[in-house]
Amino acid sequence: MTASLPLSGLLVVSLEQAVAAPYCSSRLADAGARVIKIERPEGDFARGYDTAAKGLSSYFVWLNRGKQSLVADIKHKDDAALLHRILTRADVFIQNLAPGAAARAGFGSDALRACTPRLITVDITGYGDSGDYATMKAYDLLVQAESGLAMITGHPAGPGRVGVSACDIACGMAAHAGILEALIARGITGRGTGLKVSLFDGMADWMNVPLLFYEGTGRAPERLGLAHPSICPYGAFATADGALVLISIQNEREWQAFCARFLDEPELPNRCGFETNVVRVANRASVDAHVGAAFAGLTREHAAAKLRAANTAFGFVNTVAEFAHHPALRRVTVGTPHGNVSIAAPPVISSDGPRELGPVPAVGEHSATIRAEFAAD
Repeated sequence: MTASLPLSGLLVVSLEQAVAAPYCSSRLADAGARVIKIERPEGDFARGYDTAAKGLSSYFVWLNRGKQSLVADIKHKDDAALLHRILTRADVFIQNLAPGAAARAGFGSDALRACTPRLITVDITGYGDSGDYATMKAYDLLVQAESGLAMITGHPAGPGRVGVSACDIACGMAAHAGILEALIARGITGRGTGLKVSLFDGMADWMNVPLLFYEGTGRAPERLGLAHPSICPYGAFATADGALVLISIQNEREWQAFCARFLDEPELPNRCGFETNVVRVANRASVDAHVGAAFAGLTREHAAAKLRAANTAFGFVNTVAEFAHHPALRRVTVGTPHGNVSIAAPPVISSDGPRELGPVPAVGEHSATIRAEFAAD
């Protein structure tokens, strides 16, 4: 592993399960932090989500690389004392238990920071720790529904689920950013910060455009499948050989070039119903039918060549199988108890060179060494 990772020397303790908190802590581990993951004897329940990654859960392999696994029961006196000893030396404490559960077990964030002022604490919840929703169980799809995301996603026939854990990831990303800011602040003040992040707030931030659109117009963005609610043409069109090509026209200059070089109709922007984006959105059915007829006469290869010549933004609607062999897909290898697994690489590329990702731990793999390291005097 690269010798000078930016978070080397930091100790992170994460009382975590599922996706949001493990996403956050995995990014800290990637950057060199030592992450001690506290698990129940049966392990993080995300270990049992599937067996797709060489018999292990695809979620767990993705989100728990580079961590140490300590099996401990915080309700047990000796294990609670062990965790408190670890936290006196920790830099960051992350937990995503039910609201109030950590405090009832003696691990409330305010109390921990009172004992260890340098500690940064992160409480991850579904809907925050106050109000009617505070005690609601919150998993990703439930929050997709509650936040309105599902209602603006999918086909006109009905709402749909975003196919990845968008609310968990939004929350985990926000928590990760908050921790990095708190570490910078601690470098100035010497004191840690208490952070609270919820799945709902993470997605609510992403939902600002639909929210503002609704409050400004009185109507929510329509569900249009692969079309765009406020831009036309912006959608997927089938080629003669069965490919789906998604195009995006962002301004009138691009529309004119598309008409002239792809449709071979330079006069089309002057025709009634095709003049401006606002007019085209109102006339979407006719515009899409006209554009679709042009694609239907071309193969995937020919359509791509003409779109490039027109300098039109486009992409193919790929299957997961096609994504797995995409020329832009970067991969890294992660070690697991069952052997190496190839995963999509983290998105940030550093001028310092690639980082080797740590292995995925077995349940309690590091319990004995951690207990010995932090044994009572």
